[in-house]
Amino acid sequence: MSKTTPASDSLPSEHDHGGGDADAPRGVGGSRAFALLLVITGAAGLLAAWVITLDKFKLLEDPDFTPGCSLNPVVSCGNIMKSEQASAFGFPNPMLGIAAYAVVICVGMSLLARARFPRWYWLTLNAGMLFGVGFCTWLMYQSLYEINSLCLWCCLAWVATIVMFWYVTSFNVRNGLLPAPSWLRTFFSEFTWVLPVLHVGIIGMLILTRWWDFWTS
Repeated sequence: MSKTTPASDSLPSEHDHGGGDADAPRGVGGSRAFALLLVITGAAGLLAAWVITLDKFKLLEDPDFTPGCSLNPVVSCGNIMKSEQASAFGFPNPMLGIAAYAVVICVGMSLLARARFPRWYWLTLNAGMLFGVGFCTWLMYQSLYEINSLCLWCCLAWVATIVMFWYVTSFNVRNGLLPAPSWLRTFFSEFTWVLPVLHVGIIGMLILTRWWDFWTS
């Protein structure tokens, strides 16, 4: 009587995305560091969205309510929350963030449990984060040049979104899920951190120069 060989418990490396043997596990898994990055940035974004949502509800109940992060004429979350841009889709923007950042946390926790996802899943996640970065960029412009106020919790959400976007993009390029020339794959393998640092640095410089007289007075 033949003996059935049990399936192996070992998982392929991060760079194995389902090629080879038809019986091999399908999909791509991430490293522990990558998973923790998603959990941490997702949690940071979720915290920011949650606090803003609570303050928004309080503001709806009491128009005279002043959020705790309204510190001065520039750093004024209340001005942001009262603006039309704060409900771009007909409901408070942070409610969208609560759902989106929760998904990122779930993906990170799944990777910690050694889950593997197919190519379409990673590309969908990347597309969602691209939308998130685009939306944050629009909100940044509105905040700096139209509303003329800054929200610290919004800034936290911006930074979290930027970091997760660049690292997920790097992950997809390095694993061949996004087509890219070899030099770009090499760059992402060694210098992924440069892009989010540069991105956040540019935003910091825009904030600094936008209210230069206020900061230096």
